[in-house]
Amino acid sequence: MSIIDLSAKRLNGPVIRLHPNDNVVVARIPVEAGTSIPGENILAREAVQPGYKIATRHLRKGEPILKYNVTIGFAADDMPAGTMLHGHNIAFTEFDRDYAIGADYEPLAVLPPEQRATFMGIKRADGRVATRNYIGIVSTVNCSATVVQNIADHFTAERLAEYPNVDGVAAFTHQTGCGMELSGEPMQLLRRTLAGYIRHPNIAGVLVIGLGCERNQIAGLMAEQGLQGGPHLRHYSMQEMGGTRKSIEAGIAMVKEMLAEANAVTREPCSAEHIMVGLQCGGSDGFSSITANPALGHAMDILTRHGGTAILSETPEIYGVEHTLTRRAASQAIGDKLIERIRWWKDEYALGRDTQINGVVSPGNQAGGLANIFEKSLGASMKGGTGPLMDVYKYAEPVTTKGFVFMDSPGFDPVSATGQIAGGANVICFTTGRGSMFGSKPVPSIKLATNTPMYRRLEEDMDINCGEILDGTASLQEMGQRIFEVILRIASGEQTKSEDLGVGKHEFAPWIIGITG
Repeated sequence: MSIIDLSAKRLNGPVIRLHPNDNVVVARIPVEAGTSIPGENILAREAVQPGYKIATRHLRKGEPILKYNVTIGFAADDMPAGTMLHGHNIAFTEFDRDYAIGADYEPLAVLPPEQRATFMGIKRADGRVATRNYIGIVSTVNCSATVVQNIADHFTAERLAEYPNVDGVAAFTHQTGCGMELSGEPMQLLRRTLAGYIRHPNIAGVLVIGLGCERNQIAGLMAEQGLQGGPHLRHYSMQEMGGTRKSIEAGIAMVKEMLAEANAVTREPCSAEHIMVGLQCGGSDGFSSITANPALGHAMDILTRHGGTAILSETPEIYGVEHTLTRRAASQAIGDKLIERIRWWKDEYALGRDTQINGVVSPGNQAGGLANIFEKSLGASMKGGTGPLMDVYKYAEPVTTKGFVFMDSPGFDPVSATGQIAGGANVICFTTGRGSMFGSKPVPSIKLATNTPMYRRLEEDMDINCGEILDGTASLQEMGQRIFEVILRIASGEQTKSEDLGVGKHEFAPWIIGITG
């Protein structure tokens, strides 16, 4: 059963009740001390900010705090009804969860091809479909980053005016590529990420530039990832080319040679099955699990029924509710892969460190009403919708399974989105309650606000106001349908707010793990 029970929500009045079994309600608007809470027969004992929780009955010390009928922590002390609940009085304590792999699995009813929605996409020779059309320049190592960026900067809007079908020349630079292990997971992860961008359908042509003496050699990258040089994939090292100036001049000339062919594309109707959405949330708040995240999840339920793919990531941000995903796994093996990724994070990668998965969320999340990672995960997981979990991928692995899938990644949005794009995502949908100014290349990023005040304050950066659900002007289902329709328009070439602002030039951020030395 889904944790999203739409029929049980009550959104009117000063508070929101999310489930009949909950022992909390969420403040929809500022609640003053002494306010009578309709339908709960309690008085607020103190002032409560929007998005924060109020106990609806007396809580005993150690009693589970239930939101959406899911445990988000435990009462730190005996507390009377009407108490505001937050990190100061909700104890973060580990508890056993019933993974029950596949117990709630139901096959997805995918629409027949002739009934699926369409968008105006760019068909590539290999059958893949692009939502944007870029020339990419990739550095193998940080030492070539300046050269790569200078080449991209040369191609201003004025210089690209004669190539109206090219969305831009994008630089993909990073902070590693040398001073790292010569083999093993860190190098494999970096190369997998770079190759994912090199192969991405939104990249019409790519130039790979190295220094020449780095550990991440071009030849090693190409061989390990099965990449073949040619007119659409060119490469050189700065040392061979003769230094910085000559490398920049050579790169500019090579990009100019690629532009004419890259421009020779036309958009045509394509099935929505070719849309792959990377799901992100950042600057979350107490309304994330009530508006934007479940609305986006509803849109993903629509997309997957039309044959498309939804990628949920940010492993630390499903911790505590991962059992709601394993119960929907299509097989034992898929459920086991997700549990293994959680185990790796808890027992190896983040063990004993002051990280999100070990309890404490960011100051912005706390200010927005989220007490701990369990509560944040509750909302974050909703972005994937209610359908079956069809596969689990490691960071930046090519996503080949249709439907709802999971990709292991950190919770840091640029790093997580980079992995999703490397895996093949051609649209990013990004929910935010506090306000995240995110963009990405070479894919469009759609930003969804959880509440109307933030949307109005940051309207230049926000694409969709899911706060209308709180305002009573749209239902969750209506908002989900609206999001799906916006995705189709953006995939067809309509610009997002972040694209209008030029955001996304520096958000390529591969996951850096391992020893630097």
